[in-house]
Amino acid sequence: MAPQLIALPVVLAVELPAGGCSWPATLPRDEAAELGSLIAGDLRQWLPGLEQARLAICGAWFDSIELLRPGFPIWASLDELARRVPRGHLENIVAFGTHEGRMPAPALQPDPACAGGPMRLLPITILAEETLATTLASDLERELMNRGEASATTADWLNRRLDAPLQHARYMSRNDLLALTCVQYENVNLGALWSLVEAALLTPYRPEQVLSARGLPLRYVDGRVEAEAPGRWLARQSGEPAERRHAMAGLIFELRQYAALLAAHGLPLRLQSGEAGEGWLHEPLAEARPDLDTPVLYGHQAPGLGMAVLTVAQTSGGQAHVLAHGYPLRSQALLPLAAALAERYGCTPELQPLDGLLLDGEGRLSAPAAALH
Repeated sequence: MAPQLIALPVVLAVELPAGGCSWPATLPRDEAAELGSLIAGDLRQWLPGLEQARLAICGAWFDSIELLRPGFPIWASLDELARRVPRGHLENIVAFGTHEGRMPAPALQPDPACAGGPMRLLPITILAEETLATTLASDLERELMNRGEASATTADWLNRRLDAPLQHARYMSRNDLLALTCVQYENVNLGALWSLVEAALLTPYRPEQVLSARGLPLRYVDGRVEAEAPGRWLARQSGEPAERRHAMAGLIFELRQYAALLAAHGLPLRLQSGEAGEGWLHEPLAEARPDLDTPVLYGHQAPGLGMAVLTVAQTSGGQAHVLAHGYPLRSQALLPLAAALAERYGCTPELQPLDGLLLDGEGRLSAPAAALH
């Protein structure tokens, strides 16, 4: 039986000039092979014994958000391909690039939606037998963060072949990349979100609970992130109506930001008590009463957010009987959310727009006491 090979994930991180530049997403096979040889030469200076391992290069450039998804699917795909190659092939350096414009596995094809960031990352895997892998792993963590600058030869190759001036080019272990991303998120007040992502990446079997910067409870569990319903959060807030409306608008902005980043990391966002669709959340409150008028769908608008909340309500004796709230997390989700709420509550999907976030006497999201005309 062949000895089991342990995978050690690494990246070549390239920082581009401010303002971005034209940067190819992938490398053809021959160019990937050239770069693979240069990378091997760089890594050998810090990793004695590397020549006894198998070095696999993915000839494609990714954003960190693509690499840091549950199960690390890009590295997993690279590992799988590398394990299939006969030992000793190409002096034990295996580089995967494009053939007729496509990478050899779908997971290794960069997402155009993630392109354009200031840093691009090329995934690398070192496959080694257990004893050697233990030594190499220690060397990786000790050496790369402090001394991992790419050689002048490699940097020159990147400049010429990719036709882009580089600010920096350096190697990092995956742990280094995790630490760097953590700092980046904390610097923009998204430390709580990173805690959820990190739990999904490193301890997916263990729930994690956090509070967002605005105090919204969130929990990672079973491969997804659950948020407290915004209407329930609003009910716990204090202050004058204008303050509560401002706080609610801020929370919805934060929720949209979280949803977009979590989705990019491959994590769905749901409500702890509610339903969700593609880009929207549904907070049910009550069932329709047959003795009241047909439910109506209202749209709360907020500066900078557009249509921030949809509310389904009936009217009775000068009061609103609120059935549900819906939260579009992106603009494309507004019409699908309206259609879903209309089907669920038996009303027309046509929105009755409201000028601002409408609150009742207790400061909760509400609807007009009489139907709008």
